[in-house]
Amino acid sequence: MQHRTRKGFTLIELLIVVVIIGILAAIAIPKFAQTKEKAYITAMKSDLKNLVSANEAVYSDDNSYA
Repeated sequence: MQHRTRKGFTLIELLIVVVIIGILAAIAIPKFAQTKEKAYITAMKSDLKNLVSANEAVYSDDNSYA
């Protein structure tokens, strides 16, 4: 009588891992989208501040806004 040693994963184990990864992805994706939107808004605010600084520099040279 030979004893077979099985190596590898069963289908159930693989399905459980896939389900866990799916749950983690479902939690992480909305948070990533929200972070991306916040970064975009922060970049817009920074660009607007740079625009104000540039306009003030033009005003100090010409005494008129562009």
